[in-house]
Amino acid sequence: MVENTEFGLQGQIWITAGDESMGGHGRIHLLSKIAELGSISQAAKSMKMSYKAAWDAVNHMNNLAGEPLLHRTTGGKGGGSTTLTERGQQLISNFQRIEAVHQRFLQELSQDSGNIIDDLFILKRLSMKTSARNQFFGTVKSIQLGATNDAVEIAIAGGQTVVATVTSESTKELGLAVGSEVFALIKASSIILVSEAEDVRFSARNQFAGTVARVQPGAVNTEVVVTVGESTLAVIVTNDSAERLELKEGGAVTAIFKASSVIVGCPL
Repeated sequence: MVENTEFGLQGQIWITAGDESMGGHGRIHLLSKIAELGSISQAAKSMKMSYKAAWDAVNHMNNLAGEPLLHRTTGGKGGGSTTLTERGQQLISNFQRIEAVHQRFLQELSQDSGNIIDDLFILKRLSMKTSARNQFFGTVKSIQLGATNDAVEIAIAGGQTVVATVTSESTKELGLAVGSEVFALIKASSIILVSEAEDVRFSARNQFAGTVARVQPGAVNTEVVVTVGESTLAVIVTNDSAERLELKEGGAVTAIFKASSVIVGCPL
């Protein structure tokens, strides 16, 4: 999200009759002006509308309302006038009451709009579909530029970081910069599990110590879910590897994957 940006919520009420729209604030305002000025032409002029547009709008509302909203008189000393019928006056009154309630509703939501906007971003993230079992959202912590490839360090939940190797061209195309919001995808089959790594060193940039949360054997492979801080990693290993590592719930393991196994993306 953009920092120091004030978010607000806005909305409008529209009246419908069946599947047809009668209009919203603009058309109700037109009816109010007609009632005030006693003339469609004068109301149209005050709203900077053409007489035809105003008359078409009124005629459309009349047809959908099922009964006249206006009463027109012709001739006489004043040259005729236009007044609202009881139904037209009722429509304006009810719309104004509904609009007032709607505005109070929006004001209450706007008081907590920051959290709401954050939740909308999260929901958008959750709607993303990908075949990669592991999806982490975070911000770019650092970028180490190279001749052809760049190392991108991504800060994720719980203070953890994921390092990804991407081409320099991808860095430019994605517009990656420190502070950019990104997501990191890692296939479950790209992660290696180690049960005893205290005296062993690995070249892989990403090494997460965690605890086995679930072991689900299959016909050939076993799915292992590892809890790492506030996050989880889904890992696919062969049944033989699961037995050899003696994987069980609560056991300590280290999940390892190469930086080149991480796919980096940016939300639109």
